[in-house]
Amino acid sequence: MKYTAVQNYINGHFVTPSTDRKLDVISPIDGNLLSTVPMSTNNDLNEAVKAAKAAFPAWSRTPIKERVQVFFRYKYLLEKNLKELAELCSEENGKTYSESVAEIEKCIELTEFAVSLPQLVTGEVLEVSKGVECRTEHVPIGVVASIVPFNFPAMVPNWTIPNAIALGNCMIIKPSEKVPLCCGRLAELLKEAGLPDGVFNIVHGDVEIVEAICDHPHIEAVSFVGSTKVAKLVYQRATKSYKRCLALGGAKNHLMVLPDAKPDMTAQNVAASMSGCAGQRCMAASAMIAVGNVDNIISKICDEAKKIIPGKNLGAVISQESKVRIEKYITEAEHQGAKILVDGRNVTVEGKEYGYYVGPTVIDYVTPEMSVAKEEIFGPVISIMRTETVDEALVIENANPYGNAASVFTQNGGMARYIIDRASAGMIGVNVGVPVPREPFSFGGWNESKFGVGDITGKSSIEFWTKLKKSTTKWNPEAGVNWMS
Repeated sequence: MKYTAVQNYINGHFVTPSTDRKLDVISPIDGNLLSTVPMSTNNDLNEAVKAAKAAFPAWSRTPIKERVQVFFRYKYLLEKNLKELAELCSEENGKTYSESVAEIEKCIELTEFAVSLPQLVTGEVLEVSKGVECRTEHVPIGVVASIVPFNFPAMVPNWTIPNAIALGNCMIIKPSEKVPLCCGRLAELLKEAGLPDGVFNIVHGDVEIVEAICDHPHIEAVSFVGSTKVAKLVYQRATKSYKRCLALGGAKNHLMVLPDAKPDMTAQNVAASMSGCAGQRCMAASAMIAVGNVDNIISKICDEAKKIIPGKNLGAVISQESKVRIEKYITEAEHQGAKILVDGRNVTVEGKEYGYYVGPTVIDYVTPEMSVAKEEIFGPVISIMRTETVDEALVIENANPYGNAASVFTQNGGMARYIIDRASAGMIGVNVGVPVPREPFSFGGWNESKFGVGDITGKSSIEFWTKLKKSTTKWNPEAGVNWMS
């Protein structure tokens, strides 16, 4: 075992959980044992909540200009430790080192936005009557929780940590049991940056802890990122306990490729979108709609896909179970009459024979009723459907129950606007394969890709992590008595 056993992080210290139940943490790269992670109990969560509640009064009363100083220092520490964090992220998740570097760079950008929050939550003041003022203030809501997935061990935690804490809340985070190592290192950096004990806590576990977070009477808000099936359950359970909840689910993102698209640019973007992070991201392109005759572009996409080599510039998928599931989708599509143009099944990497690899896969002549066209595969697989018109393509896109992202590749601005107006997705790209908004613009989809109001990052997150206090003041007796009195 390369690392010591993972522990919970409560009140500024790593602590042994009240359980002997553990899971192995396996590197997808080579199948080696990295560590073990505890399956914590309700008692562990109660200790974390107790610590967060105790820290909340002092932290919430600290002026926001002082709170964000922690994140100025945290940003510097992320930059200073970028290489170490990227290596750890790659090791436990399986993505390539360069992808992990990009992930830590995104953490830095997210933190950079958090330090700008004092300029964004100034509130409003207005003299509403002679001598009478009304004022609004954003105030923290209390102890909050964030439940995060395996595919971005550092970035998704940083979707919530900087904003929620800078806005005055105290946080409990539940990492994926598959990738628990990065969060522990982030906790160390936050403490080094000067974050008071108890403001940030980590409780590891599985479904038992997720349910306990949703039910806990002293947790005021829950954010979740994961599959749609679980997002629905989390949203229902958390809101049943009268909590705020923002639960982000899965996706089936459609790229519409028109005949006038730039062939080389389109092929490079489509291939990168479908294979980046081994396709294990909710913004990956997993369905392409070829509008009219774009065979030349499809040929170039296949050429680009063949340049993507498992173990070299394509990382591993998270587990053996994922590898089996992804390959099962490909085989099923083939049996249903689809044509496999590039086949990524049965891949092994020399020297990493126990790793979990699926090669880039391009499937043509897919029909909308096939599973590969409808379901989230979460692997480096793209399914191509064909239509004659843009309106037919939009019918397919709109029928998709998810709504994270959609993109169009075209040189026609009017047609791009037509599709932007009609695609049923929260994030739209034009000649962009992964249309993730950059800060301060917020991340968030529609339909069954998101449950709850608001977005998890950017300006929209302010409303989720704070509540609005309104005060009305009158100091001059000479103003008299009126209907406002």
